[in-house]
Amino acid sequence: MADEEVSPSSQRRDSIKSSVHNTAAQRRRQHAIAVGKERREALIRTKRLCRVAVADDSEVLLEGDMLVDEEKAVLDSQTSQTVEDLKSALSYHGKGATQKKIEILRALRRLLSKSEVPPVEAALQAGAIPVLVQCLSFGSADEQLLEAAWCLTNIAAGEPEETRSLLPALPLLIAHLGEKSSVPVAEQCAWALGNVAGEGEELRNVLLAQGALLPLARLMLSNKASTTRTAAWALSNLIKGPDPKAAASLIRIDGMLDAIIRHLKKSDDELATEVAWVVVYLSALSETAASLLVKSDVVQLLAGRLAASESLQLLIPVLRGMPNGEGPKLVEREDGIDAMERFQFHENEEMRNMANGLVDKYFGEDYGLDE
Repeated sequence: MADEEVSPSSQRRDSIKSSVHNTAAQRRRQHAIAVGKERREALIRTKRLCRVAVADDSEVLLEGDMLVDEEKAVLDSQTSQTVEDLKSALSYHGKGATQKKIEILRALRRLLSKSEVPPVEAALQAGAIPVLVQCLSFGSADEQLLEAAWCLTNIAAGEPEETRSLLPALPLLIAHLGEKSSVPVAEQCAWALGNVAGEGEELRNVLLAQGALLPLARLMLSNKASTTRTAAWALSNLIKGPDPKAAASLIRIDGMLDAIIRHLKKSDDELATEVAWVVVYLSALSETAASLLVKSDVVQLLAGRLAASESLQLLIPVLRGMPNGEGPKLVEREDGIDAMERFQFHENEEMRNMANGLVDKYFGEDYGLDE
């Protein structure tokens, strides 16, 4: 009825107005959006440097073993010596040769995981890439393959030229994504490739030319959460363009759309967020993908997750990724805005700034104000 009392929340949702273009408001918006971008970049960097195994690891870590920052000169010296030790181990074929290589690889991996600025440059100057590529050779023990791929993952998390140094390793990293590889090895190789793809268009094109798309897509079809999460993150880096061909190819892979729907139905927020980022780039870059996503259950599934989720990280790809600019409308319709409003009063300042940035960017600074 027209004269029924309207709830405050309904009034709030009906009162979106255009932003006030004063200098202070613009500064506040720019700051909030910048914080949001920095948060996303920080999350990507956290995932890129692999400090903990992607699968079960029976190794017991001493307290602070991988996190205590040491003097750079000491770390560099230790790293250079470890690479030299690995070179020597590769030329030794006597009793215990395999275990010796694994132990040295593990030591190198620990060094490359140890500080906020790992000694990647020292490893490269010592000639780490050729020996790590040799350690990826077919027929090697799974533990050796895992440690070598882990070292390469953290090297690829460095500066652009350090990431580019992995070019000789790419064919083997892609090959070890195959069905004959163990799950931990395939996941770690996917992580390394995701780092490479995240560095820029040039390296994405190299990976696509070498056939990385299909095996990564097959990993995303898995029902194992860690496998799917790593593969989805790597794929979101690989298909992000600007060339739309990869996105168009991905959505055509048999089972991909069904896998996206399945993971959005059953997965936790962390995995759903990674899958949602795949949806972002599919819908943004491929008209075919956008059409298929709209016709499928993806929009409804994301809406359902928003209603039950308090994850800002899930809200971001939904806001950005829905076809035809439907993201903000979907968030409003499914009460996703309530999650952002809760975080606007969060005890953590970073989360408050991020929530404010999302509201300002997608709904305007005057959102919720009465006329």
